Amino acid sequence: MTGIRRRTVLVASFIAPMAHIPLALAVDALPDARFVGFAQAVNDFDLASGQMALQRSANENIRGYATRAIADANYDASALSKSSTEAGVSYAPDGSMGPKTQNLLAQLNTLQGPAFDTAFAQGQLAVQIDCEAQYGAYSQNGKSGPLRRFAQVALPKAKERLDLARRLAGGR
Repeated sequence: MTGIRRRTVLVASFIAPMAHIPLALAVDALPDARFVGFAQAVNDFDLASGQMALQRSANENIRGYATRAIADANYDASALSKSSTEAGVSYAPDGSMGPKTQNLLAQLNTLQGPAFDTAFAQGQLAVQIDCEAQYGAYSQNGKSGPLRRFAQVALPKAKERLDLARRLAGGR
């Protein structure tokens, strides 16, 4: 075996077992006011989409997820308000999450039954991936102490919702 071919085989045999491991992308923590806007957009989405799911879906898994998302979002909204007031940080709209959640809500608003269920599950997965990543980044690198504590408390619930959203959407 030539040197190049042998190295290729060695590298491939090392990398192949890791092919199933998802790559984590590093996310920078948003500035304080944008983090508040991001978290508020996630909460608003969870509340609105959860209410839609309770009205439009007969799927018990979807309805159970929606009930939990609404409860978590109500708690998080209160905690976020308290933390942002304590930090003296005003809300600033997040330029990515706000439009993303508004577009998802508009799409969900046009659907019923199984089509709604599929779009709801995919929408929740997309939002919860971003939520878990940003809460994780802010909990580690956020500038405001009260908002960082909010992110640290909200992060475990965000991870649980992400896991549930993955299962709801048909992933692991």
